Amino acid sequence: MATTRTKDKKTKSIQPVQQGISLLTEHDIYLFKEGRHVRLYDKLGAHLHTANGATGVYFAVWAPNARLVAVVGDFNGWRSNAHPLMARADDSGIWEGFIPGVTRGAQYKYHLTSHQNNYQVEKTDPFAIHTETPPRTASVVWDLDYQWGDKTWMQERGKANALSAPMSIYETHLGSWKRVPDEDNRPLRYSEHASQLTDYVRDMGFTHVEFLPVTEHPFYGSWGYQTTGYFAPTARYGAPQEFMQLVDRLHQDGVSVILDWVPSHFPTDEHGLVYFDGTYLFEHADPQRGFHPEWKSSIFNYGRHEVRSILISSALFWIEKYHIDGLRVDAVASMLYLDYARKDGEWIPNEYGGKENIHAIQFLRDLNEAIYRDHPDTQTIAEESTSWPMVSRPIYLGGLGFGMKWNMGWMHDTLDYFSRDPIHRKYHHDQLTFSIMYAFHENFVLPISHDEVVYGKGSLLGKMPGDDWQKFANLRLLFGYMYGHPGKKLMFMGSEFGQWNEWNHDQSLDWHLLEQTPHQGVQHWVKDLNYLYRREPALYSRDFDSSGFEWADLHDWENSTISFFRKGENPDDVILVVCNFTPVPRANYRIGVPRGGYWRELLNSDATLYGGSGQGNVGGVESATLPCHGHYHSVSLTLPPLSVVYLKAPAAPDR
Repeated sequence: MATTRTKDKKTKSIQPVQQGISLLTEHDIYLFKEGRHVRLYDKLGAHLHTANGATGVYFAVWAPNARLVAVVGDFNGWRSNAHPLMARADDSGIWEGFIPGVTRGAQYKYHLTSHQNNYQVEKTDPFAIHTETPPRTASVVWDLDYQWGDKTWMQERGKANALSAPMSIYETHLGSWKRVPDEDNRPLRYSEHASQLTDYVRDMGFTHVEFLPVTEHPFYGSWGYQTTGYFAPTARYGAPQEFMQLVDRLHQDGVSVILDWVPSHFPTDEHGLVYFDGTYLFEHADPQRGFHPEWKSSIFNYGRHEVRSILISSALFWIEKYHIDGLRVDAVASMLYLDYARKDGEWIPNEYGGKENIHAIQFLRDLNEAIYRDHPDTQTIAEESTSWPMVSRPIYLGGLGFGMKWNMGWMHDTLDYFSRDPIHRKYHHDQLTFSIMYAFHENFVLPISHDEVVYGKGSLLGKMPGDDWQKFANLRLLFGYMYGHPGKKLMFMGSEFGQWNEWNHDQSLDWHLLEQTPHQGVQHWVKDLNYLYRREPALYSRDFDSSGFEWADLHDWENSTISFFRKGENPDDVILVVCNFTPVPRANYRIGVPRGGYWRELLNSDATLYGGSGQGNVGGVESATLPCHGHYHSVSLTLPPLSVVYLKAPAAPDR
């Protein structure tokens, strides 16, 4: 709910609005109305400015159906008659004006009066780059001046974000990663994360960190997915420059930054975008298109050119002003389908009678085209939960143009399989093998995300069957299987050390668990997986190419065991991954291999270092000339219980 303020009759020494001053050109207006202006953040909003020898702030807001628009703030006693803006004469719907004397840190809103029913409301600036700390809702005049120290990273980040690069993502909610119990359990500030989170992510070997949305949001419990400020990092954790400091430090330590971004819907809080100028400006008027029944939020009208310009400008803003390396676009499926979360009769077909949202499809293509055109060294990642084709394929081939897509099918099948008692797993073997049937249809990220550890689903460790030893062994096996499977990796915070409780956004992670040996073992295992993954090109360089994967044996359902090879560009880069999904150790387990020689054991999740029983292959095995699985050579392995084993092939023979 928007907070109310007492109107103060006293005002600071602020001069009246000066008209005729504008940052907008005719070309800006043309692009805006065409839906092709991608940097509106330089034009709309509140900008510190000097005009006619006076310093102050230039204000500009899009409100085409308003009758009156004024700036109210702490500099004019929040009086709606003190600083009226002027509507431009070009039919753009933009109101603007320059107010001398307003300075950095001033709080303000727009007071709008509609043509319809004399509707009056105070709105947060849609282009505000800083806001009051919620639950306060005013915008704050600010600048984005900052001395970046990541020049080297920015020049070379394309290597870290390439599809052929290792990508191990640590998904993080900044409000609950770590809190300060001695200070009312407050979350860390951005500046505190800059040292503590950066050190942790770097030491754990993750290549990327992904933040749940930091865009300003009124309801903390939405985790940022109900956005009101598309150009402002939430003030809960500090000022914009502090967030820049966090990104800067991560970059200097070699970690890429991905930001969750939500162009699918927005909340109905009065101070936000909803019914902005007394009309349904950003959203559809008809609730069958403009209101989301599942999330109780408003849906953007992607058919409106100005809305597309504003959203794409938001995406470019984070990349250009905050050096963000990638955007994970939330809830893409809800954008693509007009009948998403609706029953028959509750949605309106498109002009061809179908359920596809044609305007949203075009928006997503425009979005990806703009990002990759101007920043080809970044990535966009779609959270798309259906089988919509070619999500991560180029626009010129008919795709949506994303760089990657979350593999929700793999995630659901895998977690369902792991939740089963091992004695029953052999009857569900296809849940392991089916994923390879479609693994190369898209550029997939394998997500074990926040969505899987909330709302009563329990933690990952809690999902695992068996006694405590088996639970930890299963969790290590899950991570080992994921790192061997084709696709980039994503893990939600807390999972890496086996948190027992499901995630609670109001509490810190249970860091005290690391005083216990089993949790230390899981954390050490994830760390070693990350370092192995980054060291071995076979595990990442051909993630999206079927030539980088080959089954060794997918048919051993009776023993709930699978084995496969991962291959890099170099013939020497071949790794055998063997998974035993039962608590039964298996001796003399023979697997055919493509070449003879010594197969070195790189990692074994059952090592005592990780909390396992210590069974394994004593560093490696020598192959024998015994044909198996279509190969002339084979190795005889010891498969520990509930384990994954990685073995490196001997060098390829000279040809």
